[in-house]
Amino acid sequence: MTWIQTLPPAASDAVREVLHKLVALYPKEYDPAHRHERVLPEAVKSDSIMLSHSLIPQAMYHAFATFASLMDPGLPLSRRQHEMIATTVSALNRCYY
Repeated sequence: MTWIQTLPPAASDAVREVLHKLVALYPKEYDPAHRHERVLPEAVKSDSIMLSHSLIPQAMYHAFATFASLMDPGLPLSRRQHEMIATTVSALNRCYY
């Protein structure tokens, strides 16, 4: 769970703008329209790792645009390999994300 103040997109034009820009950079599975398909533990259902960065929208954009670049399909790792690395790191850090 995030323990800092977050700004929901509805409360901040800057956050909404950054999230809109980022959607175009990510694979289609990350589209917010697919959020209902995700299975998350109740304890983190209302959390958002992205919104934990919402107090500084410019930093949020750069941090998550970097991640999107690392997930680029033109890189030598397959999507499965990317996801396995992310899953392993999350498991080691005991993180649901």
